[in-house]
Amino acid sequence: MLHTPVTLGEIALKNRIVMAPMTRCRAEPGRVPGRLMVDYYTQRAGAGLILTEATSVCADGVGYPDTPGLWSAEQVAGWRAVTGAVHAAGGRIVAQLWHVGRLSDPSYLDGRAPLAPSALAAPGDVSLLRPKRPYPVPRAMTEADIATTIAAFAAAAANAKAAGFDGVEIHAANGFLLDQFLRDGTNQRADRWGGSIANRCRLTLAVAEAVTAHWGAGRVGVHIAPRYSGNGMSDSDPQALYTHLLHELSARGTGFVFLREGKRDDGMLPALRAAFTGQMVINQDLTVAEGEALIKAGRADAAAWGKPFIANPDLPARLAAGAPLAAPDAATFYEADPPGQGYTDYPALETAG
Repeated sequence: MLHTPVTLGEIALKNRIVMAPMTRCRAEPGRVPGRLMVDYYTQRAGAGLILTEATSVCADGVGYPDTPGLWSAEQVAGWRAVTGAVHAAGGRIVAQLWHVGRLSDPSYLDGRAPLAPSALAAPGDVSLLRPKRPYPVPRAMTEADIATTIAAFAAAAANAKAAGFDGVEIHAANGFLLDQFLRDGTNQRADRWGGSIANRCRLTLAVAEAVTAHWGAGRVGVHIAPRYSGNGMSDSDPQALYTHLLHELSARGTGFVFLREGKRDDGMLPALRAAFTGQMVINQDLTVAEGEALIKAGRADAAAWGKPFIANPDLPARLAAGAPLAAPDAATFYEADPPGQGYTDYPALETAG
């Protein structure tokens, strides 16, 4: 099943092996994709679909060093080189649209406080920032901030189209801004953006509608992780929350959902699968056999892997051949000297060894 074609919304894939989004921190100054990123993604064009690393929709949405953006002409041009090369290699590539919300620091924001639904600091230290410092208390967003953020997602979606992507995926997981609005552990608002499940879903759905206006629903996906508990994330009833969200996305014709759930005896997958009428990509520490089984059982339409794609740029070919997989070097996930180390220097199967 993994090596058979499938269509996610309106995006036709040659196989059901999806490259999951992974932050790699290799963008050039100005958060512009450069030659290294062109090479990195092109090497992995054998995937049925590449989901890019999280890509900020605006300067206020960044929170990591050297991650790419989609708000400037230079960034669009950089991404156009990436998508052109991936397409020339026979691949499909979708941009993941991102706003980190409270998971940032004024050092990334020209001294401004990060934005969030409520003025609640995330636990722990700012990711990858040295010397270490704790996450600051964010500023609770005003109605104007929310409107500006929705417009930023829409503008980034338009820029993604100009850059030649095959679609976009909205990042509503892993403790970032949209996830912060979804969960009652981080959203303590008393207005129309907080409180009830319907209110907490309002921003994600508004972003989906704004992005769909540029792409059509069939080329829009949404990335969710109902069980994610990092960065201080929690919710009192995640199954009720996410089944509601998926019902509403179905009503809007959203093409696909990327679900970080995996195979669990107590999993929410059956309820979430039933709630969504589009296609579903499953992810979260799956073995190849588990991914295959979930697709065969109709629980998912495609399966995604992240770290295996780092060290195995030709992962689909290796899986088809039953070849052994190389292990990635965690020390070079986010930075290396030279920058291509642990990034573009993993060999394909025919040149390995």
